[in-house]
Amino acid sequence: MSETTDVNLPNLESTAPPADIVPEPEVKRTATDLEAVYDVAVNVSAVLGKATMEVSQLLKLNRGAVVELDRKIGEAIDIYVNDRLVARGEVVLVEDRLGITMTEIVKGDRS
Repeated sequence: MSETTDVNLPNLESTAPPADIVPEPEVKRTATDLEAVYDVAVNVSAVLGKATMEVSQLLKLNRGAVVELDRKIGEAIDIYVNDRLVARGEVVLVEDRLGITMTEIVKGDRS
């Protein structure tokens, strides 16, 4: 003879937190919260594209040589901060210098 037992399972569809868990209040952050890191130097790089070549080909390059990159005209460039991809953007001309306009912030893994 088999015996069955009724088990009461909690309702898993409920989205309310248990009464003993109090959510932390939302804290508003301002720019002054970052004052401690304002003077920290970071390395910012804008990568237009990449190319692979042998050392012998590299040594043959002269002034005016053209190196074909893996990107097309108009494609976004990668912006790195301390070797971490953080954004993509476009090259712009600012007076007589080149600049970058960020068009996309890359949300990545922080590990």
